[in-house]
Amino acid sequence: MLKKSPIVIGSDHAGYKLKEAIKSYLEEQGLQIKDIGTDSEKSVDYPYFGRAVAKAVASGDFKRGILVCGTGIGTSIVANRLPGIRAALCTDTYLAKASRMHNDANILVLGERDIGIERAIEIIKAWLDTPFSGGRHKRRIDQIDNEYAVIDDYSTIKRFDPELSAALEGEQERQRYKLQLIASENIASPRVRQVMANVMTHKYAEGYPEKRYYGGCKYVDIAENLAIERLKQLFSAEYANVQPHSGTQANMAVYFTILNPGDTIMGMDLAHGGHLTHGSPVSFSGMMYKVVSYGVNRETETIDYEKLAELARKYRPKLIIAGASAYPRIVDFKRFGKIANETGAYLLADMAHIAGLIATGIHPSPIPYAHFITSTTQKTLRGPRGGFILAKKKFAKQLNKIIFPGVQGGPLMNIIAAKALAFKEALGKNFKVYQSQIVVNAQKFASFMAEAGFRIVSGGTDNHLFLIDLTNKGITGKEAEKALDDAGITVNKNAIPFDKRSPFITSGIRIGTPVVTTRGMKEKEMEIIAQFILDVLKDVNNQKTIKKVRQAIKAFCAKFPLFAWE
Repeated sequence: MLKKSPIVIGSDHAGYKLKEAIKSYLEEQGLQIKDIGTDSEKSVDYPYFGRAVAKAVASGDFKRGILVCGTGIGTSIVANRLPGIRAALCTDTYLAKASRMHNDANILVLGERDIGIERAIEIIKAWLDTPFSGGRHKRRIDQIDNEYAVIDDYSTIKRFDPELSAALEGEQERQRYKLQLIASENIASPRVRQVMANVMTHKYAEGYPEKRYYGGCKYVDIAENLAIERLKQLFSAEYANVQPHSGTQANMAVYFTILNPGDTIMGMDLAHGGHLTHGSPVSFSGMMYKVVSYGVNRETETIDYEKLAELARKYRPKLIIAGASAYPRIVDFKRFGKIANETGAYLLADMAHIAGLIATGIHPSPIPYAHFITSTTQKTLRGPRGGFILAKKKFAKQLNKIIFPGVQGGPLMNIIAAKALAFKEALGKNFKVYQSQIVVNAQKFASFMAEAGFRIVSGGTDNHLFLIDLTNKGITGKEAEKALDDAGITVNKNAIPFDKRSPFITSGIRIGTPVVTTRGMKEKEMEIIAQFILDVLKDVNNQKTIKKVRQAIKAFCAKFPLFAWE
């Protein structure tokens, strides 16, 4: 019998007598028992006790729980509403054993009116003595806990708003049964998504922890402080601000802190892999500041640091931005830092795409070299949608003031709480294994495509993404994106360096591996996905092939939950 782990037990008035008998028996066996009530046969509401036991097990405070009521039906219904709970109503030893072997049941439910004390003891012994058999049953439990979690069910919403429910369910189906290869996307854990819907969404908390403009901020202060301290630990940073709603607003805050309108900034050309906020004329960054763009070498398709240094010496920008949204190689932050120091510029490292790789040491960190570091939280970092800023401590007061009240109002405290949880996940040992697998998958994927005759920009990748040049295949990026999407593969058309086509057409596509890696796919699966792409791109107008691939992808995706990492 399971003797080491304490058991939480509870009942309503109709199960009180049996609960007391069970408790006495278990204590005689040397088990530690936590009784959460009820304490008499006086009428009570069973949902309270069912939920109390379920919460104790779901939280991890107890590995097993026992619930008793008149029939066991009501408390079973209550307990199973909590994510992570598998409550089994058992009336004999066969069901007790099966619930453990096949379902890894963590709460046993008994009905006092249906069974006597003697049979209850036999059921409990069988339930406690039977281990979970794992194997194919584990895959099904993972589906219950991860893929079919309560937070992903929109049945009750459908009753009230069927039109919105159709969109939510459609997106859910798209993510489950299509291959998501957008480099800037990922899948947050069920925990993170649960926290995103928490009650802190109701709370206005203008200001910062312990310095708010509203009362009632005790608990949101705890959440924000956790996010700040975990983020600083994750990147070994002196200062962190977790309030930016996005990477764009994080960049805006840095610009507004140190620049005046008309100052010169230098960022990577959008056509060479940069980001809109690095000086594109359609962005506030290009509208407010004079922009000098650097790019990649035509031959190597990697950042031309010599040209970059030459431009910096010539134009003396007040700010240099290191970072990209479609650059597959290591960014040499140390070299950027040297150029910034030599020319008297501030250095901003925008690590939005590679934050997870940097956090785990897979990509070199900009912390020793940059004055400011900005990022999103939803890409390789695998958190909720949002942004943050890291910086030298001397800029703390200025940055805080610019974020609030400068460019934002009240922070999204539910998202900040989710950021805190995501940062804790990123501090775990498994997170580095996951980040390593992202890179391995991208490199293997790129090599499969290269072997099939597709030109890979810069010859490969060092991170989570790579670019395919379709020029020699006579296909545009727009055509490839459309055909692949019809077949169940989501990529984005993307300009390649020195592209002769417009950004609306492009000569390439960008492929990223964060999502498929989150789903548990590895090198073998990258080869399978590459073959799907090859089949479609052989003839982007062949609807018969597209339909065949779409059917194969749906069956393929069904084998992988949306989130497979713990």
